[in-house]
Amino acid sequence: MIRIIFILGVFFSSLSAVAQVPLRSASSNEIIERLNSAPMKTRGLRNLAPEAREKPSIDLSIQFDFDSAKILNESKPLLNNLAQAMNSNELKGFSFMIEGYTDGVGLPTYNQRLSEERANSVMSYLVNVDKVSKSRLKSIGKGAADLLLPDKPEAPENRRVRISVIE
Repeated sequence: MIRIIFILGVFFSSLSAVAQVPLRSASSNEIIERLNSAPMKTRGLRNLAPEAREKPSIDLSIQFDFDSAKILNESKPLLNNLAQAMNSNELKGFSFMIEGYTDGVGLPTYNQRLSEERANSVMSYLVNVDKVSKSRLKSIGKGAADLLLPDKPEAPENRRVRISVIE
């Protein structure tokens, strides 16, 4: 019995580690599946009132020119799939927040500005190239706040774009 519990613990902890890695590629159906999952409600043990969990989000590894907000060609297929998902029947009623993140290298003010430019660049791409309605999108830069891997501030996984459902 203890062995089964240990194996399940290892399995579920490995799932959470995999879930943290920003996606370098995903089909539009995979993106729809991740973003269309309804926020779960749980009952708190103390007051038995339903508590809303975090809204669905997905971390994407969008590549940019060094020290720039110019999206590299290798990331455009992923952004095209994101736009196709956003324009799908399943997600057409949702709005989205585009959050840009940097790694922990550099000055905080510089990282903040760069993350804002990158989030805006992704939003512009989705609007101008893939015709996602701008009214459904908001962007924000987070700089090096909320590092995905805080114990490794220079890790490339920290440089990412998070797409979250806001409605």
